[in-house]
Amino acid sequence: MRVAHFIQRYPPALGGAEAYFARLSRYLVERGDEVTVFTSNAIALEAFWKRDAKVVPAGSTIEDGVRVRRYPLWHVPGRRYLLKVVSLFPQRLWQCLTMPCNPICPDMWHDGGHREETFDIVHASSFPYAWPIACARRLARRCGAPLIITPFLHTGDPDDPADPTRRGYTTRPLRWLLNEAGAVFVQTPSERCAALEMGLPDAKVILQGLGVDAADCTGGERARARGGWIVAGDEVVLGHLANNSYEKGTVDLLQAVEALWQRDVPAQVVLAGPEMPNFREFWRQFEQRHGAGELRRVRRLGVLDEAQKRDFFAGIDVFVLPSRSDSFGLVLLEAWANGVPNVAYRAGGIADVVRDEVDGLLVPCGKIAALADALGQLVHSADERRRLGEAGRERLPAEFRWDDKLDRVQRTYGALMK
Repeated sequence: MRVAHFIQRYPPALGGAEAYFARLSRYLVERGDEVTVFTSNAIALEAFWKRDAKVVPAGSTIEDGVRVRRYPLWHVPGRRYLLKVVSLFPQRLWQCLTMPCNPICPDMWHDGGHREETFDIVHASSFPYAWPIACARRLARRCGAPLIITPFLHTGDPDDPADPTRRGYTTRPLRWLLNEAGAVFVQTPSERCAALEMGLPDAKVILQGLGVDAADCTGGERARARGGWIVAGDEVVLGHLANNSYEKGTVDLLQAVEALWQRDVPAQVVLAGPEMPNFREFWRQFEQRHGAGELRRVRRLGVLDEAQKRDFFAGIDVFVLPSRSDSFGLVLLEAWANGVPNVAYRAGGIADVVRDEVDGLLVPCGKIAALADALGQLVHSADERRRLGEAGRERLPAEFRWDDKLDRVQRTYGALMK
């Protein structure tokens, strides 16, 4: 098969959707398919709207047997406000192309409609970044190929009917775009329900789920990690690996830790991953409220390489992801692969992955006191941490094997081509 993948960013850019499409692309190439990835040249997410954010050179390269085409981003002064105005024109495709969050790559749109090469399958991701998916639709129509979308819908707080995350991922233009697909892959039952509520027929929605390769995230050195963090051997470390931001729960985690400190609970925190502007603003306020002694209990590691990630999971005792914006949460599986329990919000797809009191603890979204209670419970009980972490690890071989998940995608490609 000749396969075209469209994604807003691609590794070395960090993100769950980005890592998934890189893995899927390599999987297909290893089995004899030809894969071309169409993506922006952004590394930092802010590069979509900021000219000075981190990018890589545009152009075409071969990476692990995958052809990767990186397209330059379009910027003009007042970009966001201009797009807000022009997106008011009531035409669905136009509204998809003019969403202010978009990575706008005019050359990607051109190539989708004018390059002579053809493809058998066109597969695109992910919401709310509609530009690459609209370009994929254009290419699929030109080639007469099936269009598949993996939206990674973030459904937010199930207890809030007006949840802003869910609203942002289920707008009318995105609903229209999803209904243009011949098949839609979803990762959890909650995401499947959301897709059906967006008007998709049952037969189009394929429940896939994601996997974990233990070799990618285990084998780190606990003593080395904790020595670098200046953490004593018996101290409990709470770990968080994400785009540090309000949406991913970094702010809520630190607010819960503040509550623990007020109770004299000696919680140590290690934050890893890129830092978003709303987190940096919160951190400035956080620094002003705390002295040097308390601030030494928080380590900010920034972006990790693969060896550092393995050490991170080896060094922590509890993984915390109080995220409002995850369709699945691959890092939860990575924590379990290391026997580490998860604490998370009962929001989005995470609520389908973590089983409360069985292999982790789930807390109502936004309830800081309840989050602090859950963290305190695990800080005080090594036995409970061990029980929950091992229960999660035991699930991995049966439920979360990459070969099972990616084979389902390849088989779906073949079925749609018949």
